[in-house]
Amino acid sequence: TVGRMDRWDMSRMPAFSDPSQQNQSDQTPLRIGVMASGNGSNFEALAQAIDAGTLAAEIRLLVVNNPGCGAQQRAQRLGIPCTVLDHRVLRERERLDQALVDCFRSAAVEVIVMAGWMRIVTPVLINGFADRLVNIHPSLLPSFKGLDGIGQALAAGVKITGCSVHLVTAELDGGPILAQAAVPVEERDTHTSLSERVHQAEHRLLPEAINAMIPVWRQG
Repeated sequence: TVGRMDRWDMSRMPAFSDPSQQNQSDQTPLRIGVMASGNGSNFEALAQAIDAGTLAAEIRLLVVNNPGCGAQQRAQRLGIPCTVLDHRVLRERERLDQALVDCFRSAAVEVIVMAGWMRIVTPVLINGFADRLVNIHPSLLPSFKGLDGIGQALAAGVKITGCSVHLVTAELDGGPILAQAAVPVEERDTHTSLSERVHQAEHRLLPEAINAMIPVWRQG
């Protein structure tokens, strides 16, 4: 079950500073970039929603930090451009984030989606796409922030968990919540079984949340 769209103060949304993005028709697909580190199922869920006509966007670029990861393989299969920025080469977080900003700006990206990006981001990226950097987290924030939200939920013995789509700020998993979906925790759940249902909810929620935010982003 998809939760309500949370209201937040639209007046705090700054105008997007790149002149090339201005005067865009509301009918033009939102140009999004995606960041992923692993399997890339949320990345493909976005592509499927676009193909189905339920997400008014186009994926201009995928960036991965693990060469050969599942997300990169999905991009090759889907015909979506993909760039590798290996964090083992770009060791300083600020250097990696500046490379991300440069790549996405070169691709004329309007909004970035972190779809399983397993690196802590810095103000270089956060400020580079202020209020246009989106993350999906496998818990009902503000509960179970940080690593392994599903494992934390199981350890806490909660009866309901889920996933959250939120804007990225300097506070880890603490930015404004755009949407949430609740997932019941069953008595016999394992990490694997609960993860599967949470991921299914993520695949529905992420495109819906982005689509609902397009009019807000286009006001900039």
